[in-house]
Amino acid sequence: MMESSNESRDHATLLLFAVAAAKFLIQMAAAGRYGYFRDELYFIDLSRHLDWGYLDVPPLIAGIAAAVRTTLGTSLAALRFLPALAGAVKVALAGLIARELGGKRFAQALAALAVLAAPAFLGADHLLTMNAFEPVFWTGCAYALIRAVKTGSRSAWIWFGVLAGLGLENKYSTFFFLFGLLLGLLISSGRLLLWDRRLWVAALVALLIFLPNLIWQIHHGFTSLAWLRYHRVAGHSVPLSPLGFLAEEVVELQPLSCPIWVAGLWFYLGAREGKPYRMLGWAYLTVLLILLLLRGRVYYLFPAYPMLFGSGAVVVERALDGPRWVWARSVYVSLLLLGAVFLGPFALPVLPVETYMRYSAALNLDPPDIEQRKLGKLPQLYADTFGWEDMAAAAARAYHNLPAQKRVATAIFANDYGEAGAIDLFGPGYQIPYAISAHQNYFYWGPGDYTGQSLLLLGHNPRLESECLEEEEVGVVHNVYAMPYESFPIILCNGLKRPLKEIWPDLKNWE
Repeated sequence: MMESSNESRDHATLLLFAVAAAKFLIQMAAAGRYGYFRDELYFIDLSRHLDWGYLDVPPLIAGIAAAVRTTLGTSLAALRFLPALAGAVKVALAGLIARELGGKRFAQALAALAVLAAPAFLGADHLLTMNAFEPVFWTGCAYALIRAVKTGSRSAWIWFGVLAGLGLENKYSTFFFLFGLLLGLLISSGRLLLWDRRLWVAALVALLIFLPNLIWQIHHGFTSLAWLRYHRVAGHSVPLSPLGFLAEEVVELQPLSCPIWVAGLWFYLGAREGKPYRMLGWAYLTVLLILLLLRGRVYYLFPAYPMLFGSGAVVVERALDGPRWVWARSVYVSLLLLGAVFLGPFALPVLPVETYMRYSAALNLDPPDIEQRKLGKLPQLYADTFGWEDMAAAAARAYHNLPAQKRVATAIFANDYGEAGAIDLFGPGYQIPYAISAHQNYFYWGPGDYTGQSLLLLGHNPRLESECLEEEEVGVVHNVYAMPYESFPIILCNGLKRPLKEIWPDLKNWE
């Protein structure tokens, strides 16, 4: 009997590995499609200015980008290797959560497949951003907590602390998840864990890992909080009602997987077997409530779903237990995978761009808008991957058309971090200098040794142009697939009324 049980466990492990490997291969197959995403260009530049904190992000993403840049390089496949690997890990973790909660082979496979088939994760795991890694830290924390509660394992508590600390260094929204867990402990029978010394050791481990960024924030007057407040008041995100928010969650996680994660939430909050893990259900509801109150973006909640898929798959397995339900299991898994094929092109660039536009038009579907910006031919998720090298080439033509003596003193000024990052990535190949910009962290890096004697402006900048002594349009940037605001003139500014360093504080841009 023991051998049979071990054999079944081994088969389940192999199946989990196979699903995780499939996830990795799918992501890597699409890694080179379209181009660099705007935020990826920014993070590459952050990796050249390593620090324990930045205005808009914690330091881990810059460290990851630096590690990739110095080992694998900056090709699309290199940048997207670790996000694809993170996707495979979260697939496996969802299956392992199902196993720890009593799920057999079908439950483990279903949990893993639900993560694999979710458009939300197909899109997130395609790009080198914090969003690819955040679900790994949240789901890893959930898995470690389940193991700690179930077995009392000291190492599980330590792993919880390590993953929580890294999660905070990756993205500040991890605070919401940890706060939800704490609240869940307080209002459930899990409050007894608060007297467990091992939990406080885990908390200390998390604090020590997060401490460098905390010290940086203190030293910089918690500038990130000011930046977050600015963006919340500015209201750049598309406003959604609570029902609209939940509807987007259903679509992004795939409608056919909705019964799984809803059952998973019920498992944690209502099932007798889920009573020791109530804090996980309360953590989900807490994060949801916070995001609704703060009008957060729909993808901020995505990291909470793998742990719900893990518990929900156990509920589904038990509901479809027995030989007479074998057909239902097969049909459900088939429909789940067909749904992924149907919705996949809206999250992962598997189709040529013109084919995608025809597909989208035929179905009258597109990814939901995230920001209140005018769109062109493509949704923002895809449009932000087009036009960057064309822009660098146009800037290079304008730069090299200047007299050699003037080029030495000419700075290339970019209005946003995507443009600056593109100049810095592609510029060396065109023999042009790195860009300067007053957007986000570029503002703090300053104008360098440039005096403003000669500036190439990538698009209009009213504040800077008001200081120009003489302007001349010397080029045009345009790409039919890029965001509309990435089509602009290149303007040569000959001389400034005041030195550039004196003007610089007025140029700060947090948009």
